[in-house]
Amino acid sequence: MNQEEIKGILPHRDNMLLVEEAEKIDENSAKGRYTIKGDEFFLQGHFPGNPVVPGVILCEMMGQASCVLLADKVKNCTPYFTKMDKVKFKSPVKPGDTLESVCTLTRNRGAFYFIDARGYVDGKLCVSAELSFALVENK
Repeated sequence: MNQEEIKGILPHRDNMLLVEEAEKIDENSAKGRYTIKGDEFFLQGHFPGNPVVPGVILCEMMGQASCVLLADKVKNCTPYFTKMDKVKFKSPVKPGDTLESVCTLTRNRGAFYFIDARGYVDGKLCVSAELSFALVENK
């Protein structure tokens, strides 16, 4: 999927659409990619002279890539984060890096979906988390 196709799943738009391409590997796994250009809003003050992608933004990137797994379920719904658990930051992500998110659906219960997410740069694990989402009907 390119960004235009991803916009059909996610309500995010410029400045907050943080996945450039994504692919569903199988029913329970997907990958997403985003290259950090260096001019993103979240790098302007984090940290001057030594820009590093904030951890919450890394979680958002993985979360957006995860939503590709919900593509056939999001009609008239918005996927909302309900929980981030066991988040671990292993290595900083900087301008020029491409974060590859690997997301695995571990279970779902009704409108709730649970994802194991891992973010890699050049094959090196940088961030991992257990994420959950609720699909909330649009009104």
